[in-house]
Amino acid sequence: MKLNNYLFKSFALIFSGMIFLSCNSGPKADLSQYAIIPIPVSMADADGYFTIKAGTKITSSPELSNEAQFLRQQLKSLTSLEVDFEEGVSENVIELVLSPNSVIPEEGYTLEVASEKITITGKTAAGIFWGTQTLVQLIPSVENRDFGPNPQFTIAAGMIEDHPEYEYRGMMLDVARHFFPVDEVKHLIDQISKYKINHLHLHLSDDQGWRIEIKSWPLLTEIGGSTQVGGEAGGYYTQEDYKEIVRYAMERHMTIVPEIDMPGHTNSALAAYGELNPGIKVPEEGAVATERTRMGVAGQPTPLYTGTEVGFSTLDTNRPETYQFVEDVIREISEITPGPFFHIGGDESHVTEMEDYIPFIEKAQDLVTKYGKRTLGWDEVAHAQLLPTSVAQYWAKSENAVMAIEQGAKVLISPATKVYLDMKYDSTTHIGLSWAATIELDEAYNWDPTTLDEKIKREHILGVEAPLWTETVTNRDDIEFLTFPRLAAIAEVAWSPKEKRDWNSFANRVARHGKRWESEGINFYRSPKVDW
Repeated sequence: MKLNNYLFKSFALIFSGMIFLSCNSGPKADLSQYAIIPIPVSMADADGYFTIKAGTKITSSPELSNEAQFLRQQLKSLTSLEVDFEEGVSENVIELVLSPNSVIPEEGYTLEVASEKITITGKTAAGIFWGTQTLVQLIPSVENRDFGPNPQFTIAAGMIEDHPEYEYRGMMLDVARHFFPVDEVKHLIDQISKYKINHLHLHLSDDQGWRIEIKSWPLLTEIGGSTQVGGEAGGYYTQEDYKEIVRYAMERHMTIVPEIDMPGHTNSALAAYGELNPGIKVPEEGAVATERTRMGVAGQPTPLYTGTEVGFSTLDTNRPETYQFVEDVIREISEITPGPFFHIGGDESHVTEMEDYIPFIEKAQDLVTKYGKRTLGWDEVAHAQLLPTSVAQYWAKSENAVMAIEQGAKVLISPATKVYLDMKYDSTTHIGLSWAATIELDEAYNWDPTTLDEKIKREHILGVEAPLWTETVTNRDDIEFLTFPRLAAIAEVAWSPKEKRDWNSFANRVARHGKRWESEGINFYRSPKVDW
């Protein structure tokens, strides 16, 4: 009996060792079969494989120290391996190569996997960074995190050539309806950068809250930032907080786009500074008039607002003090924003008469230009005369986007029926809204920016952005649930060429990403459209 037990245990040990070796001896698929999101422009298979293991090194030029350090950190997190830097290594090395004179597009890269070396080449550091994000997705079997004493991770040999379809690939986070502290914003930056998102648009002000310190107008945060939807305590970013978010994003090749919504969506500013409030001008009829009564007496502060209705507030567009306020806000934020864009909102300003709205938008645009930025605005801003450098964000009406194009401006594509992340997945979704649509994963994937309106051509489009409004979103779990997996789908629309995109392929690939999200504790939606 003892002999039988001994033989059984010996066999079990040998068998488990065989399993361990087989899991680490080589890749299970060709490189072209890996679950990469967004799908690259081209992938070619080759013989052999590269093994990441103890002793693997990273080598790069000093200009790529940021990208090399991030790769090292991600490899440690995913594999538990300490991959060190070393120059002059030719075997078992990951090499990052900056090639500014190459024909690789601006944010593009090539990733070549051979038996002794993985080489990521890019014209820019951004291209190298996106190449490292692809490499991280090639690492197999990381979802169980049980690596054993001598972990090895094999990657099939081959070549990837890749570059983005659109230069602007963005997500918007509304921090005005509900406030999210710096660490939560950083966490989101980490998650979305994995999918080559390169802009994070922060909606910093709305009726319910003012979220960024303006030193020349301190009551904006003291009063206007004090609450949020539902009446709970709000919050705001000091300018140092904001600069830290900007710095963190820049390290991940992401541009922060600040938005101060105006002339509507401004009750938090009116509550802080009554001199900006036009009050009730004339008796009006209908629902909007009822909302307008919230503005009270001209020149007097309005009550703080913690509901979710829109369209009832406006700045006084005829007072010089208003334009001093607008200039100060644009100046202070522009000074701490290295990115090229300043978003002036401009949406749903229902109680601003058009004869007041148009000159206001044009003056705000001039002030943005004065401080060295390009104006972004929701598609309603196209009613004003736009500069060729300005961008209209198409969210509701294609005719507004076309008006912007006819003025020589570009458009940023954010149709609410396709990319609004705050929309429910279906009627049973426990958070979110449905005024635009319910947006299942396949509906977030199966569309193209060039087919929304025959007058909006590829050359008119700056890029694609997925907004997350936060009327119903109160914490990190909520953000993750509404963002993933839909952001992965929208990221592929923004990055990958139309002819490469295929729903069945994406559904198979995103199921693999679900395993990683699960292991990382990401609260994603398990769409019934995918076999998770």
